[in-house]
Amino acid sequence: MRKPKSWWPDVAFLAAFVALTVALINGHLLTLDQRVADWAFAHQPDPVYWTARVLNYFGQGGQVLMPVALILTGVLTWRTRSVRAVLPFVAAFLLTYVTIGPLKIWADRAAPRFDGPDKTVMHNPFASGAEAMSYPSGHLGNSLVWYAVLAILIAALLRRSLSPRETILLRVVPVVIVFCTTVYTGFHWLTDSVAGLLLGLVLARLISRVSWDSVPLPRLGGWERPLYPDSAPHDALHR
Repeated sequence: MRKPKSWWPDVAFLAAFVALTVALINGHLLTLDQRVADWAFAHQPDPVYWTARVLNYFGQGGQVLMPVALILTGVLTWRTRSVRAVLPFVAAFLLTYVTIGPLKIWADRAAPRFDGPDKTVMHNPFASGAEAMSYPSGHLGNSLVWYAVLAILIAALLRRSLSPRETILLRVVPVVIVFCTTVYTGFHWLTDSVAGLLLGLVLARLISRVSWDSVPLPRLGGWERPLYPDSAPHDALHR
């Protein structure tokens, strides 16, 4: 997996996330969110809706993506006998835990299916707890981060970089599906998903920047060994 070279896209994504957040706090784009949600609710025949619900599991971090990543991490650890195989999983878990979750609590925004008043606003005084965890979309943020981790692990197991087509199938297609289904099913407002996308891009690029074999570790009885010490050109975790 190619490592990002420039930091300018990260700065742009983060600036766009901040600008979007400020706009929503000041009451902008709320009408757009409501109109998109109203259209979605008015066009939900059962076959289409339940298909979207199933496809939305592509963005379920705790139920789908983390377990799959954990299985691949276990296989890679067993194959390489190196604790470095665990590092991408740990990094992704910590990054999402200290960013997406706290932002959701701070934003205090209800989802489109909330029955109370002022459901589009940030810092909603009528919603709390699980009812006010819509911004930013964890579906989108988690998807981008965990599919980046899956790409790292799969490339390491294959001992080669993923092709552009494989990268699109693994890291782009699922995210597009999650974006569309998350908005269509009413799990999140349109701007929630845009915010999750922007934040997820920053976090995923951070994960992709790390050369995992270069992370300093103490002596661990050999378990600190590089994943692929013999093949710098073919080591997917250094690409």
